[in-house]
Amino acid sequence: MNHLVIAPILLPLIAGILHLLGRHFPHYWRRTFSYAVVSAQIGLAVALLLAVSDGSILTYALGNWPAPFGIVLVADRLSVWMLLITAVLALFPLIYASQGRGNPVAVDVSGRHFHILYQLQLMGLNGAFLTGDLFNLFVFFEVLLLASYGLILHGGNRLRTKAGLHYVVLNLAGSALFLIAVGTLYGLLGTLNMADLALKMAAVTPENLGPARAAGLLLFAVFALKAALLPLYLWLPAAYAQTSAPVAALFAIMTKVGAYSILRVSTLIFGAQAGAMSELIEPWLLPLALATLLIGMFGALAARQLREQIAYLVVASVGTLLTAFSLGSIAGIAAGLYYLPHSVFSAATFFLLADRIVHSRQQNQDQIGDLYQPAPAMANAALLGGLFFIAAILVAGLPPLSGFVGKFLLLRAALAHPQLAWIMPLVLIGGLFALIALARAGSLLFFRVLPPTETDSASTDATAPTASAQWPLLLPIIALLALCLGLTLAAGPIHAYALATAEQLLQPYHYVHAVLGGRP
Repeated sequence: MNHLVIAPILLPLIAGILHLLGRHFPHYWRRTFSYAVVSAQIGLAVALLLAVSDGSILTYALGNWPAPFGIVLVADRLSVWMLLITAVLALFPLIYASQGRGNPVAVDVSGRHFHILYQLQLMGLNGAFLTGDLFNLFVFFEVLLLASYGLILHGGNRLRTKAGLHYVVLNLAGSALFLIAVGTLYGLLGTLNMADLALKMAAVTPENLGPARAAGLLLFAVFALKAALLPLYLWLPAAYAQTSAPVAALFAIMTKVGAYSILRVSTLIFGAQAGAMSELIEPWLLPLALATLLIGMFGALAARQLREQIAYLVVASVGTLLTAFSLGSIAGIAAGLYYLPHSVFSAATFFLLADRIVHSRQQNQDQIGDLYQPAPAMANAALLGGLFFIAAILVAGLPPLSGFVGKFLLLRAALAHPQLAWIMPLVLIGGLFALIALARAGSLLFFRVLPPTETDSASTDATAPTASAQWPLLLPIIALLALCLGLTLAAGPIHAYALATAEQLLQPYHYVHAVLGGRP
């Protein structure tokens, strides 16, 4: 039993408790403590990555109760990859949220308990990736959702409250369906341990096949809701567009929790070894993923403001990611695992950059904000325009950056798939739509400018952020762009790790043996 496995859950939990006890401390100390905790989580994820890189699967049995009778945490290549992406991502929105210069009010002081909720959000995410039990996956879903309810409404206004209410209601409905699915599986098979389910699913009796299939498809529907898969994506655009920029940037990983769950369940519980229950999800996943990609791009083309457009691009990225996972091959899953951090970091970059664009148009912020309407030239337009151009290349998947590499790997993996005639054109058309949508956005924001009036000039001179004030807020954006550049430069080693991860996922008996300790 490896005690390092539980550390990514305990660390943010303890940090959240200490933040609660020290909520009256000066902001400087609370921010410094949050930076240190998230940095430590990155270190833990790296240590776990080194521990599992040789194919080892680490387990931790809570209370020393053996599986399947007790709660078990499992760290394999996939779960540790998700931990690392989450920890690295979390640092930069946190830094952005804690900066006051260039912002009217720093995000972390615009409402109560930001740092507490942030750490509990990370605890829920880490727990969802590490748990080896379906019921505890539900528990960690609830932890991360409860924290996300507070974060999405943090510093709220009318539109944010309205979008947050829709988000809360839909996710509560998803949680109820999750409980029904879990209860049905437990009643049929007498276990919720994922490794034990992998064994017992293959032995489902004929009279129980119908309820077992219904429970499995209900699980898929719940995970599809979390991932924002068509038609269950409608909560995402408004929620992501209306919340604060650092929260939206952190939420770039939230849809990937649903994608991770679909991948884990489809390969471990409903994989090729599941007998009559095998490939339960596959017939649904590919068509829904391609439809999600297309509807996300249509939404991006129709969007009337930048943050709404980015939210629809997040929906489209979910479609691309799940298209890769739906191929079911080592090459397809590996392409998705490479594309996943790219989609997370590029979306987070865009949400933070959109916030900078809004503040740079601040002389008309109440009327214009990031709406695609002509406005006087924004402050520091050349710098922001350059960053927008790089981010647009990333999201559209143009060469030579990581978005292009991820889509190239996806299309190469799809060459042997029988549905290539659908996959190839839709992925390429999606990239074209993204390029058109972002080119339109860039031209409207940076080139269609109104001549400044005397009032605008006076307001800009008095209130526009200077370049020196912008830099502390631009550094997290530049760092995220650098991470995407790193994904491009290190594409070989990262893809090799992704291939090894996909191979491990498609050989689930290694996972079962590690968790159950060789028991039949």
